[in-house]
Amino acid sequence: MTAIAQTEGARRAATDPWVWIWLGALVLAGLLYLFPSIAPWAVDYPKEWLIPLNAWIGAVMGWIKTNFTWLTRGFSAVIAVPLDAAFGLLAKSFKIGAGADALVIPRLSWFGIVIAMALAGLALGGRSLGLVAGACFLYLAIFGQWESSMLTLALIAICVPFCVVTGILVGIWGYRHPAVDRLLITPILDLMQTMPTFAYLVPMLLLFGNNPVSALLATGIFATPPMVRATILALNRVPQEISDFGTMAGCTRAQKLWRVLVPAARPTLMVGVNQVIMLSLNMVIISSMIGAGGLGYDVLLALRALKVGQALEAGLAIVALAIALDQLSQAAARRRPTHRIEGTLWQRHPYLISALAALAITTFVSIGWPALFKVPSSITISTAPIWKAAVDWINLNFFDAIEAFRVFLVVNILNPIRDFLAGMPWLVATGLLALAGWRLGGAKLALLAAALTFFCAATGLWDKTMATVYLCGIGSIIAALIGIPIGVWGARSDTAHRIITPIIDTLQTLPSFVFIIPVVMLFRVGDVTALIAVVSFAIVPAIRYTDHGIRQVPPALVEAAKVSGCTRRQIFWRVQLPLALPEIMLGINQTILLALSMLIIAAMVGTRDLGQEVFISLAKADSGRGIVAGLAVAFIGIVADRLIGAGSARARRRLGLA
Repeated sequence: MTAIAQTEGARRAATDPWVWIWLGALVLAGLLYLFPSIAPWAVDYPKEWLIPLNAWIGAVMGWIKTNFTWLTRGFSAVIAVPLDAAFGLLAKSFKIGAGADALVIPRLSWFGIVIAMALAGLALGGRSLGLVAGACFLYLAIFGQWESSMLTLALIAICVPFCVVTGILVGIWGYRHPAVDRLLITPILDLMQTMPTFAYLVPMLLLFGNNPVSALLATGIFATPPMVRATILALNRVPQEISDFGTMAGCTRAQKLWRVLVPAARPTLMVGVNQVIMLSLNMVIISSMIGAGGLGYDVLLALRALKVGQALEAGLAIVALAIALDQLSQAAARRRPTHRIEGTLWQRHPYLISALAALAITTFVSIGWPALFKVPSSITISTAPIWKAAVDWINLNFFDAIEAFRVFLVVNILNPIRDFLAGMPWLVATGLLALAGWRLGGAKLALLAAALTFFCAATGLWDKTMATVYLCGIGSIIAALIGIPIGVWGARSDTAHRIITPIIDTLQTLPSFVFIIPVVMLFRVGDVTALIAVVSFAIVPAIRYTDHGIRQVPPALVEAAKVSGCTRRQIFWRVQLPLALPEIMLGINQTILLALSMLIIAAMVGTRDLGQEVFISLAKADSGRGIVAGLAVAFIGIVADRLIGAGSARARRRLGLA
């Protein structure tokens, strides 16, 4: 029967027209690649065909700046009011008046903030979370990072409510009008989430200047999409009987939304809030380049000066702040609504009142006791010399091994692949991607893939696009090759799962900026540094989705395979892995998107791709150049996302899961 089945499968493959279509396309592509003189215009995009989109966008932005500066500056002044209040409350104090007679209202005491954060953790997650939150903020004080951390926290404190409110309102609009969501909101969100973070900085810098308001607006634009998606998803997941109950109770449309649907959707909405907080922290670090200040600015200055210890110390402060905010927001998301407690204000809100009292008392006492106002230098510790000594020791003793590894990667893997992709004809890549889109998703997907790929060639960015694809592709493949086996191990062993889960949770919490620091210390600048940072940052989805996909295989199917006499190996290869394949493909999709986002940041360490183009545009305040390069990166991500998504859907249909 096996031989008959194999013969039948070979016969179907031979008669499948797509086999011959692909074979013909690959033959034509090979001829054009090997003999470019056949059609030179199809290999190198002709300069006379270039679309000067960057000049057009630059002209539009210049016109806006010239004619609407009064509006942008006025808007900036309005936004600066709550931002200055947050800075005064957490970092800079308030000054009323001028000269020697000015009244100074001190900022919140550092010791009071540590106590308040510990109480917040205690209220949301119990003693363990209280210890973690308090310890993270105490770390910021003891290791001399308090001032910069509070600047960063002030930006987040203003940005997150703005993103949450905006995201909920847009999400409600999309929920009530599915056609608007499908045709307008979802495409815009896709573009916003695949656009590299640095591309947001250029127009903000041009329109609003080099100041914290620009950083706040760039952060808000970047961090809002997850809240919109979470709102739409949460409202759509509210059980129909709850919605019907609101109607039967006589609620108006607005009452039903705000008193029935939104409270019922609270758990998923809080997950969106968690994502907003983490993305805001990530973006605030990056937006230090246009005036945000804080921890990101400290890391940037240290990296530019090659001060390894200071960079790592500031990077660890970012990690501590990220862990505290992530754990607190996740605990708030998991917390179930409780019934209103009757009694005094203290009985209803003991932790809140205790935190406010701690802040008020310590801040008042700090007027006469400076040790509570500013962290005393006598209790601070600097680990910068230790880190520098450790890196120097590693370089001294393992330089030959590190250098041999770097040279091996460059000579045997990176350079050959880069040279191959650098010679890729633009028409070949466009045609093959369009053909893949047609095969996986039909004519619409083929047209989308071809149009977005053509954009990269028509705007004169083909070489840099191929450089981006080269590093992103290698990084994603290595991350998948490492991450998928780890995910399989975690799915098949509960002990491994318990070990792996906290590690990948921590990796997912770290801002992307942090991954650059240790790699630069050991490998200096270049493509190898970027590749290692990309793999470290992008490996988490490959592990998580593989683990989740295998664990989601119905136990009944596994039991049926056991009853049929399958071994553990056969169950894995013939039952679990095929059924988990769609989930694994989604993990690879997310890996590619994370690799792209990391590559833009890795341009700081000397890569020659679209990220470098965005950096140059930022240095020159060339909005057109930055936006076009950002769109090219976004389009790479969208093409990968759509093709892998269509492949995943096709696999689900083939397995009967759709």
